[in-house]
Amino acid sequence: MDCVDQQNADITCDLIIIGMGMAGMAAALFAAERHIDTVQIGATGELTFASGMMDLLGVHPLKNAQVVNTPWQGIDRLCLDEPQHPFARLPITSIREAMATVLESLKRWGYPHLADPLNNLAVITPVGTIKPTYAIPHTMARGPSALAEHAPCLLVDFHGLKGFSAQQIASSLGQRWPGLRPQRIAFPDATGELFPERMARALDLAANRAKLVAAIRPHIKDAAVVALPAVLGIHETLQAMQDMEQGLGVPVFEIPTMMPAATGLRLKERFEQHLPAMGIRTRYQQNVLGVRKLADGRWLLNGDHNGDAFEIKARAAVLCSGRFFGKGLHAGRHQIRETIFGLPVAQPRDRTAWHHKELFNCQGHPINRAGIVIDNAFRPVDENGQFMHANLFAAGSILAHQDWVRQKCGSGLAIATAYGAIEACKNLLES
Repeated sequence: MDCVDQQNADITCDLIIIGMGMAGMAAALFAAERHIDTVQIGATGELTFASGMMDLLGVHPLKNAQVVNTPWQGIDRLCLDEPQHPFARLPITSIREAMATVLESLKRWGYPHLADPLNNLAVITPVGTIKPTYAIPHTMARGPSALAEHAPCLLVDFHGLKGFSAQQIASSLGQRWPGLRPQRIAFPDATGELFPERMARALDLAANRAKLVAAIRPHIKDAAVVALPAVLGIHETLQAMQDMEQGLGVPVFEIPTMMPAATGLRLKERFEQHLPAMGIRTRYQQNVLGVRKLADGRWLLNGDHNGDAFEIKARAAVLCSGRFFGKGLHAGRHQIRETIFGLPVAQPRDRTAWHHKELFNCQGHPINRAGIVIDNAFRPVDENGQFMHANLFAAGSILAHQDWVRQKCGSGLAIATAYGAIEACKNLLES
C-alpha cells in the first residue's frame, strides 16, 4: 500500500524508522538499498538546520581542543580513549562504507560533495573562523584551496542578509588570508530583510543568476576567486555554479550561513525526493502519538496526520528522533526522558550536575553526553546493560556518550550509527 497516496490508511511493514534528521534519512537510504519494507515517519528534524558539511571527527581530545587533521586515525584514537562512544560500536570499515554510500547517493542525486580520502578539509564559517570537516558540498569546493593559496578573493554579502558579514569574516581572517576584499551589494529584485532559503530558491532560476552576475561583475577587479554566502540554488546548484563561474570568469565558492540555511534544505529535499522512489514509504511531517508492543512481538505505532489517526505495525523499529531540538529527549525539572518508547536515559545524577559552572569548560557539559545507551547491535539497553527489545534499535544524536557538537562528528555519527542499526535490523529480519 502506498502511504503517500493513502495517508490515513493503517499499514504493515517490516521496519519503521522514526526520525527525519540525518540519521533517519541515512537509515532509510540503507534500508532501501537492502530492500527492507520500510516506513519512515517524523516531523521536521535537525536536517533543516544542517550546514551542508559532513563532519566525521574534527576535535579529539576535547580537553585539549585538539584539531583532528586525519579523521580516520582520530576515530581509532577516540575509540581507544572513549570505548563507550557510539563510533566504538562499529569497525572502521563500516564507517567508511556508510560515509561512501551517502556521498555516492548525493552525487547521483545532483548534489556532489568533495572529500579528501585521508584528511579533513579546512572550511570558513560564517563568523570567520576555520572549521575542520570531512566532506563539503560542491558549491564550497574551491574554498579550502583558495584559503591555502591566499588567493585574491572578492567576498560578497548582501544588504538585508543578517548573520553574514563579509567585513567581519575578512577582519577575522585578515592575518591568515590578507587577500580577502569584502563587498556588500544589493540582491537582485529584493528589498528589506533577506532570508537564505528565499534567495536560494530565487537563484534556481537562470534569469536571477544572470542578474546576480551583472551585480557582482563590476567589483571583480583583481579577484582570482569570488566567495558568496550559501544561496546558490536549492535544486539547481550544479547549473547555478556553472552559470556564476562562466559569467564572472573566475571560480566561485560558498561560505555557510547561520542557521536555518539553504544547505540543510538542499539535503532534506533531496532525501525527500529520492527515498520514495527507492521504495521507502514516507509519512513526513506527521506526529508519533505513542508506541506499544503487540502480543506477537511487533510494534504498533499510533500516529496523527492533520487530526486523523492511523496505525503502523512493524516487525522492527529504528529510533532516530534526535535530542532536545528533535524532541527525542525532553528535559524536565528533575530528569531527562526519552519521549517515544520511554527508554532509560543515561544522564547526570541530578539537574545540578547537568552543567559545569564555567560556560566554556574544556570538558564540555555532562548534559551533552546524555542519551540512550546501546549494545554492539545498536539495541537500547537498561541500567544493567541488557538489551530491552530484540527488535528495537537506535541511532544518531540521541545516543549517549558523545558530544557531537564539540567533537565535530555530527553527520559522521548520524550516518555511521544508522548504518550499524540497519545492518543489525537486517540480520534480525533475516533470522
